[in-house]
Amino acid sequence: MGGPSAEREVSLSSGRECAAALRDAGLDVVEVDAGLDLVARLQEIKPDVVFNALHGRWGEDGCVQGLLEWLRIPYTHSGVLASALAMDKQRSKEAFTQAGLPVVESVIANKVEVSKRHVMEPPYVVKPNNEGSSVGIYIVNEGANTLPQLAETMPDEVMVETFAPGREMTTTVMGDRALGVTDIITDGWYDYEAKYAEGGSRHEVPANIPQEIYDACMDYAVRAHQALGCRGVSRTDFRWDESRGLDGLIILEVNTQPGMTPTSLSPEQAELIGMSFSDFCAWMVEDASCDR
Repeated sequence: MGGPSAEREVSLSSGRECAAALRDAGLDVVEVDAGLDLVARLQEIKPDVVFNALHGRWGEDGCVQGLLEWLRIPYTHSGVLASALAMDKQRSKEAFTQAGLPVVESVIANKVEVSKRHVMEPPYVVKPNNEGSSVGIYIVNEGANTLPQLAETMPDEVMVETFAPGREMTTTVMGDRALGVTDIITDGWYDYEAKYAEGGSRHEVPANIPQEIYDACMDYAVRAHQALGCRGVSRTDFRWDESRGLDGLIILEVNTQPGMTPTSLSPEQAELIGMSFSDFCAWMVEDASCDR
């Protein structure tokens, strides 16, 4: 847990929650804040399984997965290729398109260029191509005269994608089974604060939406999980424009390391099928392997 990414604090929270849940399940747990000494720590501990509670770069993009493959330590969640694909939003979109799944138009552009001209007709969204948790999201509204002034911390290459209006929804996949659909209700953009702060958002689970849309979310999430080659638990995020019916449902992205905090979505969906948080975490440990 922890690590050096922009999502370090959320990862520490996920790690603490998962460690407590696994202890409740009767497992022996050692908490490791992933640093430059990670290999030495793992060789010292000699774990039977690594529960990966890292979020963001290095922990979610195939890097730590490759390290664990090298050490031949079974680990949870997706393997090297699926993790790398899911973290690269543009490449994962290409995989979704090939699988016949709906996504919005997007381009990869230079950060400086984006600050000088509209590289796409507004409304559009600017975000890092390889970070999660709504880190560094800029919305340019229709008819906007001003250009987005991107923070210095944004990478040189960013994704610019057509803004998808509507409701924010999400579906967790466990193995090859979709667990449910959550409607995420906020007063504004579902940003980092709304995701992780108490009261930042309200989760309606199961979502009160037409059965056709509910079923489509469940189907699309499993197909997206399979298109990337995900393993264990993943979570697919959607936008749904009610005015357009099924045509208004699009996939935003797949998270291969869904948050596991008190306000997180995947544990709530596991509860929907009668699985406690402790059992949910234990299932991931039982599912762990190398060569994922």
